[in-house]
Amino acid sequence: MKNIRQSNINIHKDAWVEINLENLANNILEIKKGIPKNKKLMAIVKADAYGHGAQMLAQTMLASGVDAFGVSSVDEGLDLRQAKIKAPILVVGAVPVWAVEAAAQNDIAISIFNETHLKACKEVYERTGIRPKVHVKIDTGMNRIGVRSENGGEYIREVQSADYLQFEGIFTHLAAAEEEGETAEQFRRWNEAIQGIDTKGLLLHIQNTAGTFAYDFPSNMVRVGISLYGLYPDLPPKYNYKPKLKQVMSLKGRITNIHEVQTGEGVSYAHTFQAYEPTRVATIPIGYADGVSRNLSNKIYAKLNGQKIRQIGNITMDQMIFDLADVEAEVGDVVTLLDEEDLSLDSWAEILGTINYELTCRLKVRLPRVYTR
Repeated sequence: MKNIRQSNINIHKDAWVEINLENLANNILEIKKGIPKNKKLMAIVKADAYGHGAQMLAQTMLASGVDAFGVSSVDEGLDLRQAKIKAPILVVGAVPVWAVEAAAQNDIAISIFNETHLKACKEVYERTGIRPKVHVKIDTGMNRIGVRSENGGEYIREVQSADYLQFEGIFTHLAAAEEEGETAEQFRRWNEAIQGIDTKGLLLHIQNTAGTFAYDFPSNMVRVGISLYGLYPDLPPKYNYKPKLKQVMSLKGRITNIHEVQTGEGVSYAHTFQAYEPTRVATIPIGYADGVSRNLSNKIYAKLNGQKIRQIGNITMDQMIFDLADVEAEVGDVVTLLDEEDLSLDSWAEILGTINYELTCRLKVRLPRVYTR
């Protein structure tokens, strides 16, 4: 029997995303099997835990062995604090200087990498008496944010000498963990940046999800994101381990209408599907405004009463249509579009030429979340 919780959002809709907390716990335990016991695990819960609901997942993550959380903004960190999460939180993205005080007041660490950040930290300390917690971000090749690796040592020493902040860690981000050569070059630049630095007591984190599975770097924390949710990143040909994961997210909707389509009749906008024989079709209230790309039209399948059914016609803003063929169905029956078995987000990503990360984030737009265990 399932235990079910619902997030506090609109639930007056016959469609929903189902989040399996048991699968989440399983994934964390599987991931931790390959992480050395002396390394901490930071769970990346950016973008509302990749669309899964960070506030609702955080306690399960902590109970399963997560040590800290990574977010993309101070607001995301505040959401966790409002949910009474007391674990360490780091904003891994850039923080505007006017948000440093809010981070400091709520015990949220920030990423710093330039003089403006240091000035903002000093001003917050002088104004409030609170020393902001910081991690120095080193740019070793992502060319997104961070102090360039050749200037990293000088900047780190300046941070170490600053008595107006709490220096907690140093990190970088792998741009192409699936490429061994590029990753080796980034690790060389990392070593160049921290050479001669006293790193005792600091958190050093280099590995993202793919890096955690593929490489053994001298660090004391790893950052894992997409695989917490049961999905794999791209990995190099050789890797240390690949955990057995279960997709955490399912997508379901109830049939709102069933009717017959005659031979030669079209279905949905532009009639991209035309019936070659009489058939019964079912409509469900999920469309591209819910995060299901219109480019999946006529290319995906779902499950109904244990049997696969084909999506037909253009996916519209709020609805889509399935060919029932000979499958028995009634209005109100549940259609499953995504599950942990053979209706995967990866299959959608392959059709769309994108990555599974993007699709989990898309499905957060209008669909209520139902949490099961």
